[in-house]
Amino acid sequence: MMTENKNFLAIDLGATSGRTIVGTFADGKVEMQELTRFENHLIETGGHVYWDIFTLYREILDSLRLVAQRGIQIESIGIDTWGVDFVCVGDDGALLRNPLAYRDPHTFAALDDYLTNVSSREEVYNITGIEFMNFNSLFQLHAMRREGNSALKNAAKILFMPDALAYLLTGEMVCEYTIASTSQLLDPRTKDFSPKMLASVGLTREKFGRMVFSGEKIGSLTPEIQRLTGLGAIPVVAVASHDTASAIAAVPAQNENFAYLSSGTWSLMGIELKNAAITPRSYDLNFTNEGGIDGTTCFLKNICGMWLYERCRKEWKDGGIDGLSHAELLAAAESATPFRSIVNPDDATFANPPSMVEAIQAFCRKTGQPTPETTAEICRCIFDSLALRYRQVFAWLKEFSPVPIDTLHIIGGGSQNALLNQMTADACHVAVVAGPQECTSLGNIMLQARAAQLVGDIWEMRRCIAETSTMQRFEPHPTEDWDAAFEKFSVISQAPPQAFS
Repeated sequence: MMTENKNFLAIDLGATSGRTIVGTFADGKVEMQELTRFENHLIETGGHVYWDIFTLYREILDSLRLVAQRGIQIESIGIDTWGVDFVCVGDDGALLRNPLAYRDPHTFAALDDYLTNVSSREEVYNITGIEFMNFNSLFQLHAMRREGNSALKNAAKILFMPDALAYLLTGEMVCEYTIASTSQLLDPRTKDFSPKMLASVGLTREKFGRMVFSGEKIGSLTPEIQRLTGLGAIPVVAVASHDTASAIAAVPAQNENFAYLSSGTWSLMGIELKNAAITPRSYDLNFTNEGGIDGTTCFLKNICGMWLYERCRKEWKDGGIDGLSHAELLAAAESATPFRSIVNPDDATFANPPSMVEAIQAFCRKTGQPTPETTAEICRCIFDSLALRYRQVFAWLKEFSPVPIDTLHIIGGGSQNALLNQMTADACHVAVVAGPQECTSLGNIMLQARAAQLVGDIWEMRRCIAETSTMQRFEPHPTEDWDAAFEKFSVISQAPPQAFS
């Protein structure tokens, strides 16, 4: 039986740009149409770096006006953003200045200061299960408290970025679970904030809104927003407001025997668990336990993904070197000698060097390897190294997975890199399914469709995505060369080799 088209608006905000997308759902399939796209600019002033939340708000209003002008009947609105950042709200309901950005330098020393003077690394991880990064909300709040930040001092409520934008649209102050889980303040066992972690930065549970989960209605557009946009009282629905959780929700897996790799500037490699895995082993390996939909855990590791490649490509382009299209570089890398030079992509030297090319060359010289000189040699070095790093993390994931893993789903922009996809299949000894590219927006839209009872459980949702999306499968062709290269990589990365069955 044919069903009537239903439209949903996804507001998908990244750290560099944002966009709004109309997703149309009918007969078990979803189609997406980009409505608007815009830059997300940082503001540097007074020695700090801020997000311009009111510009984001204006862009959202513009998209809502466009929906009204085009006569698109939308069922609901969902918002997802990057993690950890938050807004302070006064007792009169006003936002207390623009929110600080995770790139702000005030957190550079905050992690060490907190772990020296407030709590131990082991205690924090045992409570939260979150990997240590200096810009986590916990350390941002510690830095703000230490500096006497006036917005924090006067905050009646603290709202994470997607919750703050939902507040501007609905007047409702909530705290969505997946975004809250990025803060390093949450206890995944209770699915709420840890009183001990909150007290460590001088806060109480009352400073945050009520906890909501994907599928819950946050509120409806206020009369003011209705007047400004021409829309009616459209509901705003909690999706997986952390963009990573939305992307993982949209992995087109057929069953639970899968791992995922969200591939972009950063690569997020992990598995979906029913409960958090907080053990001495996960602590030693610095895995994170972020919130997923339906109370699941996104157990994953952050890997420095296409960052090395993107930086080298920009460096070559700025230097006037020709033949730098993505297709040309992939073809050149494929023809280059494999495993000639290998680096650890997550080595600190690659965080933000003045020259990524020189940093790669210096690493190879330091580790007694041939120095890659040509663009082909450098690209091959990067792709070989990423595939080997993926193998290392994939082996660790197999230790924690309660079920065998027979498929690795690669999603995001990096899923279009056929060379690296095949190399990853060969290195990890696992079938790779690449696509879809737009998983975050798809997850946002499909979670709204599920809230509207157009699809049932997560597996029906994923089947719809699989039937809608174009994907490519890469079968593994492991060789002894990959095994030898991994032994070399294990020495270089100062980690023991992993055995493959």
